Amino acid sequence: MTLVDTDRHGRHGLAPISDDQTVAAVDRLIADTMSRLRADWAALSAAVVPRPDVLHTDSVLELLSGLLATGGKRFRPRMVHWGWLAATGGNDPASYHHVPRIGAALELLHGFALIHDDVMDGSETRRGYPSVHAQARQQHVRWGSFGDPQRYGENIAILAGDLAHSEASMIAAELPAHLRTLWRTLSVELMIGQGRDLVGAANGRRDLEHARQVARAKSGAYTVWRPLQLGAAAGGGSAELFDALESYGIAVGEAFALRDDILGVIGDERATGKPVGDDLIAGKPTVLLALATQRFSPKWQRLLARTGSGELSSEEVEGLRQELINSGVIDEVESMISAAVQQASAALESPAVHPSAREGLLRLAHRVAWRSA
Repeated sequence: MTLVDTDRHGRHGLAPISDDQTVAAVDRLIADTMSRLRADWAALSAAVVPRPDVLHTDSVLELLSGLLATGGKRFRPRMVHWGWLAATGGNDPASYHHVPRIGAALELLHGFALIHDDVMDGSETRRGYPSVHAQARQQHVRWGSFGDPQRYGENIAILAGDLAHSEASMIAAELPAHLRTLWRTLSVELMIGQGRDLVGAANGRRDLEHARQVARAKSGAYTVWRPLQLGAAAGGGSAELFDALESYGIAVGEAFALRDDILGVIGDERATGKPVGDDLIAGKPTVLLALATQRFSPKWQRLLARTGSGELSSEEVEGLRQELINSGVIDEVESMISAAVQQASAALESPAVHPSAREGLLRLAHRVAWRSA
């Protein structure tokens, strides 16, 4: 899709639609979806009038709306955009209709994943605000309600996440059949990745291969490769383009996951909106922990073995964080990120990638790899 543009000399030309414009279209579609959902919710629950100063079911919708209002980086819709541009060069306005729809479905699916992930990890904050289950728990305490506040908060959060998943599926249901098939693949891979994360932590996995598998399934495919594939498929991309984008997507997806690992232990909480050290406390099977298992001295190995036990003090977590720096683990992961970006750049040399998409894809790879949040 192209837009008429006028330069400062008054000359007219055609400029491809930008990924920022796609994100704006995605945001409008999400807003419209939530507006219709609120109307349906109000109609379906009209028979029950909430009493003041008590918990009410509307909080499920309110908490989901609140999370979506906190925004996000919109990496997934941007990947869809650039996948479509790599296939079409911006010269297929009819197929662009699917791009914002795919992006909106992905963002609502991402909302579902964040809410449930915070419950699974026991994370108290998200994007600088209390997580959905923490807010629901606070409501329970505020009104002096019956039962366990923590269990209530987690249950309400599960419902809010399920609601986001339902709305994402409704949007995806309107896509053509070949895109719905890819959507299902992405959704299943997301569950596999999350499952591997949980099972790996429970099994005390510390090997590098498992950590990289988790990163590829949970973050890489779901954040980069599959959204790119969906965008390219919407634009009728060739098999050669899919091969190039898969190579790019695997590399950038790994960079994304590795940066997440680093931000999780030495990031700035004001930027990330999440407490640092949570991955250490949970004993998540990250690449950082796998490398630490190889590099740490016996003294730190003993402490490392206790991650995931729920018994680490704040001082011990801080000690592990510092040792990740002192041992060279952080530097090694930074080198892995740089290598992944180089691999992504090489993949973009494929003649199947439309020239108008190469610079944007490379810029996005850098943004993913060296972000601060």
